[in-house]
Amino acid sequence: MQPIVVIGTGLAGWSVVRELRKRAPDPAAMPITLVTHGSGDFYAKPSLSNAFAQGKTPTQLVSTPAEKMATTQQVQLLAHTRVLRIDTTAQQLHTSAGVLGYRQLVLASGAQPIRVPLQGDAAAQVLPVNSLEDFALFHQQLVEFQKEPENEAKASANAHGCCVSSSENNSKLSAKKQIVIMGAGLIGCEFANDLVQAGHRVSVVDPGTRPLAALLPEEASRQLQIALSAAGVQWHWGCTVQAVNHAQSSTDAGRLALQLSNGSQLPADVVLSAIGLRADIGLAQAAGLRCERGICVDTLLQTSAAHVYALGDAAQYAHGATLPYVMPIMAAAKALAATLAGQPTPVVFPVMPVGIKTPALPLVVAPPPLGTLGQWQQAEAGIWRFVDAQGQVRGFALAGPSTARRAEQIKMLQI
Repeated sequence: MQPIVVIGTGLAGWSVVRELRKRAPDPAAMPITLVTHGSGDFYAKPSLSNAFAQGKTPTQLVSTPAEKMATTQQVQLLAHTRVLRIDTTAQQLHTSAGVLGYRQLVLASGAQPIRVPLQGDAAAQVLPVNSLEDFALFHQQLVEFQKEPENEAKASANAHGCCVSSSENNSKLSAKKQIVIMGAGLIGCEFANDLVQAGHRVSVVDPGTRPLAALLPEEASRQLQIALSAAGVQWHWGCTVQAVNHAQSSTDAGRLALQLSNGSQLPADVVLSAIGLRADIGLAQAAGLRCERGICVDTLLQTSAAHVYALGDAAQYAHGATLPYVMPIMAAAKALAATLAGQPTPVVFPVMPVGIKTPALPLVVAPPPLGTLGQWQQAEAGIWRFVDAQGQVRGFALAGPSTARRAEQIKMLQI
């Protein structure tokens, strides 16, 4: 019997497997194979953007190692394996580990960071953080910068035949680092809050005029900017990063110099790109599947090819939207597992407010459906509602203490 094959071991991939195993616990009756170019370790992706303030390392973010996940769910895991091609006619995957047949195929390939062309001899040092592997590189850069003052102090002390006290080392190790974040969207703002809370100096560069402009009403966005500014975040609006170079001054050895589009310059120790994500549709497109902003699926999450399904950040759902959040993934995984187990089940998305991890100003937003015409109106302090042309409430945003009132606001929505 050919297995059900899942490409990707993020939240979407592992959630489908978990839900399938609830319905089909016998691996002989329903063999499952997961293929991933990474390790396959299970972790909560949202935890990446609040790990520094909590002092968590990449290893500590792993909730369940890949081997244990595979054993518990009784699946075959092909880690560090790349899918080269999908043959939907033969129902085969061509991978770096060989050819793999499938009975049904699930594309949970996620999304890739949007990259913009940058000039400069240090442009390659700009890092996105969209996975645990990305976070490990970002974390390593900060740790290496923190170690440099200690190493320099030891070298100087040895040259003068003296020693450096542990208290001196600790003060140097705790020195703040200058971090520049490209992008003031959800991920950029969450990381800005996390990093400044962890004691670093943070600057955010964005071509717009306010944070989270695509999600929040203007007044809520303004309040977030004020709160993050008070926490120490500096903003550079109406410009972009054009070039990243190694600093030329001997006093700034190892640091970076950023050239902005408005002609100004910024120093940095680390540069984080949080410009946005784009659904990973390369394999699907090459296989001839219909794709737009994501891999197009119907209400059963089936793609334009028979026996091939998609969900998560890679999918464009039947109503035309991509939904790169946790709650939609969980809803889609449950419905798809039922379908794969022989009970066709259309996915139905409930109201799914998004909690934004900015402790400086906690936020919850339920955006209006894609393409809805209307405007934001402030109902009371900390509460905004999106009202359409017919006067119906189609979305809401909550700030500060009002985030506790999400259930009340959900009841007012016209779905």
